[in-house]
Amino acid sequence: MRYSPASARPRACLDKDFRMTVETFDVSTDVLSITAEAARHLKAQVERKGVSGVRISVKESGCTGYMYVMEEVDSCEADDVAIALDNGVSVYVAAESIGFLRGTELDYVREGINRTLKFKNPNVTSACGCGESFSIE
Repeated sequence: MRYSPASARPRACLDKDFRMTVETFDVSTDVLSITAEAARHLKAQVERKGVSGVRISVKESGCTGYMYVMEEVDSCEADDVAIALDNGVSVYVAAESIGFLRGTELDYVREGINRTLKFKNPNVTSACGCGESFSIE
C-alpha cells in the first residue's frame, strides 16, 4: 500500500465493540519526535553548513522499497510540516512523507565506535540487511 498525506488525516476506524470512532492525529506533534541527542547533532550540522534547518522525506529506493532522505536547507517547501526545536533548528517534514514517518523517533546513537542518526519507525515492517531501505505495508 502506498501512503499519502491523506493517511495522516483523521480517519474513521472501528473499536473492539465495532462502534465507529474517530482517530485524531496532530501533524505538528505526532509525525516525528526528536531526542535531545539528535537535536544537538542536528544543531551542530546546520551550524557547520551555515543553514537553518533540515528537511526529512522518504523516497522509493533500495531493495525493500523506501529510504529516508535528509537535506540541510534554509527554508521549507510549500507543503512541509515545520517542527521548531528548542535549540533553534527547524526540521521540515515533506508532506508526502507524513504517512511513512508518523510516530517515528529520530535519535543519535552509538553503534560500536560510530555514531549515527537512527529512525525508530513503528510503521516499518521490514528492512534490508544494510539498513539503507525499508518497507511499510
